[in-house]
Amino acid sequence: MIFDAEQTFTLTFPGDRDAALAFVRDPARALGRLRFLRDLRAGEGGVRGELVVPLPGLGDADLPFHSLLSLTQDGADLIPQALSGERAWVEVAGQARVQDAGPQPELHFAFQFRAHLATPDAQGWGGAAFEKMIRAAASRTLDRVARELPGSIQAALPGPPA
Repeated sequence: MIFDAEQTFTLTFPGDRDAALAFVRDPARALGRLRFLRDLRAGEGGVRGELVVPLPGLGDADLPFHSLLSLTQDGADLIPQALSGERAWVEVAGQARVQDAGPQPELHFAFQFRAHLATPDAQGWGGAAFEKMIRAAASRTLDRVARELPGSIQAALPGPPA
């Protein structure tokens, strides 16, 4: 099964362009407040972590991800990497751009998520119901992550300059 979600938004940065560039180029800082991400690690040009998918009656499923971090002249890109051998994983792609817009720069974000879930063959009604439950839970989680991104990144922004 494959599920997709995306989110595009713009935030005003409370500082100068250099500080804005440093912020969007630091995914651990920018994404650190997103509650559906666990064990977020950034370094050596890459970002790793787990997307937590709550499954009713089964607890949380952790979908690992790995994205390369590519710095651009005006921001940064996350380039998803396939995780072979995993039964469930997620591709996290994103683009962050800093644009001058008056006294404070604007941050333009675009994120794309693609969850890959391998489920056992549905055997009878029980298996089909289980697959439907997993499908719904994964889809809801990706949608929630996409909806929460603007507020989570806004919360990670530094306070206004003095």
